Amino acid sequence: MTDAPASSPSSLVPAKPALVTVDDDPSVSRAVARDLRRRYGERFRIVRAESGQQALEALREMALRGNDVAVLLADYRMPGMNGLEFLEQALDLYPAARRVLLTAYADTDAAITAINVVDLDHYLLKPWDPPEEKLYPVVDAMIESWERADRREVCETRVVGHRWSARSHEVRDFLARNQVPYRWYAADGAEGARLLAAAGVDDSQLPVVISPAGECLVAPNEIDLADRVGLATVPATDFYDLIVIGGGPAGLGAGVYGASEGLRTVLVERTATGGQAGQSSRIENYLGFPDGVSGAQLTDRARRQAVRLGAEVLTAREVVGLEANGAARTVRFADGSAIHAHAVVLATGVTYRELDAPGLAELAGRGVFYGSALTEAAGCAGSDVYIVGGANSAGQAAVYFSRHARSVTMLVRGPSLQASMSQYLIEQIEDIPEITVRTCAEVVEATGGEHLEKLTLRDRNTGETETVDAGYLFVFIGASPRTDWLGERIQRDPAGFVLAGPDLMSDGRRPAGWNTDRDPLHLETSLPGVFVAGDARAESVKRVASAVGDGAMAVSLVHRYLESP
Repeated sequence: MTDAPASSPSSLVPAKPALVTVDDDPSVSRAVARDLRRRYGERFRIVRAESGQQALEALREMALRGNDVAVLLADYRMPGMNGLEFLEQALDLYPAARRVLLTAYADTDAAITAINVVDLDHYLLKPWDPPEEKLYPVVDAMIESWERADRREVCETRVVGHRWSARSHEVRDFLARNQVPYRWYAADGAEGARLLAAAGVDDSQLPVVISPAGECLVAPNEIDLADRVGLATVPATDFYDLIVIGGGPAGLGAGVYGASEGLRTVLVERTATGGQAGQSSRIENYLGFPDGVSGAQLTDRARRQAVRLGAEVLTAREVVGLEANGAARTVRFADGSAIHAHAVVLATGVTYRELDAPGLAELAGRGVFYGSALTEAAGCAGSDVYIVGGANSAGQAAVYFSRHARSVTMLVRGPSLQASMSQYLIEQIEDIPEITVRTCAEVVEATGGEHLEKLTLRDRNTGETETVDAGYLFVFIGASPRTDWLGERIQRDPAGFVLAGPDLMSDGRRPAGWNTDRDPLHLETSLPGVFVAGDARAESVKRVASAVGDGAMAVSLVHRYLESP
C-alpha cells in the first residue's frame, strides 16, 4: 500500500497532495503507480492500493490529517467492492478530487453509469500504453481542473433570501451560471437570521449577498453583484478590433478564434457565458466528448480558453444600441457608456418563449422557471416536477431532475418525441421509471399561494382538463431571438432573426442602405462590418456544434472585411 504506508512514520510528515490508484491486480497496480510516479512524483504523493476497502481506509486517515487528494483512479473490475462503488464512497471523503475509472472496452457501459452516479470526470481504457499519449494527458487535465477549483475560496459568498422569492432565485442563478461558489441561507433559518442581524437589515430587504470581502449587498443588481464577486464588468479600453455580443457557444467560438488570430477581442455578455447550452445538465452528442459533458463544464473550458488566448470577457453588461460611425462600429450599453471596434459579431442567441396561461406570470421564479434552473434541483426532492417541451433541452432536464424529484412529467404538444428529440435521449427517458411522457398535452392554468401548487392540463385531442399537484414547472419551448434592441439598420425576418449574406439579396439587388461596392459576405448583416453567428441568425441550425462553427466562420469573414479596401 502506497509509497509509504499510511501507518508509517514518513506519512506523519506534511504530505504533498496525493494521486490515489486502486487496482486488485498487483502487476497493474504497480504499473500505474510507476507511470504516475515517473511524471508526477516530484509534486504529488503516489498512493497505491490493491482493494477498494484498503484505499478507503487510507483516504480516511489522510482526511483526518488534513491531506489533499487531487485524483482518484480506480479499476472497475475488483472483487468485494468494484471501482464504481469505491468512487461513490470516496466522494464523501474527498468531494473535490477528480475521479477516473479504469475500464476494459467491454465495461464502457459501467463508465457511462458512473457519469451519473459519481459524476465521473473521465474513463480510461486499459491498456494505456504509451502513457505519454493515453494516460498523462488525462491526468494532466484532471490535475489542472482540481488545482483551479481547489484554490477557490469555496462558499465565501453568502446569499440570504426567501426560498420562493423570484429575485432570490435570480441572484442564485446568476452566481451559479457564472460559476461563483456561494452558500445559500434561508432567511427564516437560524444562520440566515443571524447574518441578517449582523448586516443590520430585516427580511423585507432580501436577497442579501455578503461578498468574500465582507461587503453587504442588499437586493443588488447584476452589475453590482458581478463587481463584488470578481467578475469583469468594465472594458479595458474604448476601441477594439472585434466586439462579440453574446457569450453562448457562438460568441465563445468567435472569442476564441478572434483572440487566437491576433484580433484585440472583447466579449460582452448580459448575464453569464454559456447561453442556453450552458444551462444544460448534460450534452451527449457534442463531438469529442464520448461520455458527454455538462453545459457548465463546456462553458467553463471555452471561457478559460478565450481568456488564455487574450480575449477580454465582460459580464452583466446589457447592450442597447449598435451604430456606424464612419469606419468604426459603436456598441452602446444601458448605462450610457459605449465601446467601439472595427467589426462586430452578433451572437445574442435566443431565449425560451413564455407560456401564455393564467397564473404563470405571477408564479415565475416561485415554482415556474424558464430553462433548466439547475439551482432548484435540491429543492425538488420529494416533489412532482413538470417539464413543458419536447426537444433535447427538455429531455436533458427531465433526466437530470429525475435524480432528485419524486416524479417528472414531460408535457409535449405533439403526438410523440420522435420529431423533436434525439433518439439516444428518447431511449434514456424510456429507461427511467420516474419520468412520464404525456403527449398532446398543454398547461392552461397555474395556481398557488406563496409558490406553485397546482397545474391545470388539457388534452389537445379531447379538450378534457385535469388539475394536478405540482411543485415545479420548467418550460423549454420556442426560440425568441434576443434582437429587439437592434435598430432598423439591421434587417431581420418577421420572427426577429437576423438576415445575413445571400438572404439579404433580393433579385440580385443588395439590401437598402448598403454602401459598399461588393455583396454582403456569408454571415454579414445589412450593416457592413457587423456579422451574425449562432441561433440569432435566420435559418441557422440550432445545435451547439453549428453555433461554434458559426463563431469561427464569422471571425474568418471579419478578416476578409478588414482586408478589403
